[in-house]
Amino acid sequence: MGETYIYRMGRHIKADKVFEAWSSGDLNRMLKAVSIKTNPVDRHFLLQTIVEVTYERRKESEMHRICREIAEKHISEFAALAPALKQDMGGDLPRVSTFQHFTTLLTEDGDYDYAIEVCNTAINYGFDDGTQSGFEGRIEKIKKKKVSQE
Repeated sequence: MGETYIYRMGRHIKADKVFEAWSSGDLNRMLKAVSIKTNPVDRHFLLQTIVEVTYERRKESEMHRICREIAEKHISEFAALAPALKQDMGGDLPRVSTFQHFTTLLTEDGDYDYAIEVCNTAINYGFDDGTQSGFEGRIEKIKKKKVSQE
């Protein structure tokens, strides 16, 4: 079986263990790859894929913990990942589902102020959440939920 090459940041490179992990769909393999150094594009997709997989299973306490931890890591690293990601995607950032998933998780946890902070970060990147009201509308819903819980 031959080696796999991928196109990253304007050149072909050999696919690494991080690419292989996130594209495998195997959560354990992805989690093991979090500590492996890689290019920013595959780092982004690794973290986002882990968040997507664990978000779907967030009712399980361990999946909830992992989702929150990796979403936080992804968002904290995003400023460093975004330039390469934007370059690789032809000048535009792709939709980053981590922001939506993380704000939902934080809201479910009652961590309203942090959820609003994540929404504002998404807005600063120019993201919308795929809904009619966008992250701005999401912020208003979170604020209402916060007031109803006080």
